[in-house]
Amino acid sequence: MLNKVLLYARDPQQTSAFYQRYFGFAVHADDGDGIIELASAEGGAHLLIHQAAKSVKLGQVGVKLVFDVQDIEAFKLRSAALGLSFGSTHQADGYAFANAKDPDQNPVSISSRAFRTRA
Repeated sequence: MLNKVLLYARDPQQTSAFYQRYFGFAVHADDGDGIIELASAEGGAHLLIHQAAKSVKLGQVGVKLVFDVQDIEAFKLRSAALGLSFGSTHQADGYAFANAKDPDQNPVSISSRAFRTRA
């Protein structure tokens, strides 16, 4: 079972604040070991935010965090009011999604795929 995803960040405090502000995460643990653990009140995997070494290339497209959002357009409006702009909304097989980037240029997506209904 996947329980945690570790993200490397140039500024862990800024990245932690990003996920708290836009996606409702809260600090679950900050034990002074260089890792900030974030948890969502809605459940799901925890995010571990860790200081990136200078040699780490951030913003590669090896991983994209996808957040389940039932109403994509409403979420985009709320996020824009807080300062985060998502790209165009794309329609897929019975669901929609839109993309943005976190402060370290990691790709994030909001998707209604989890809420789609099948005929």
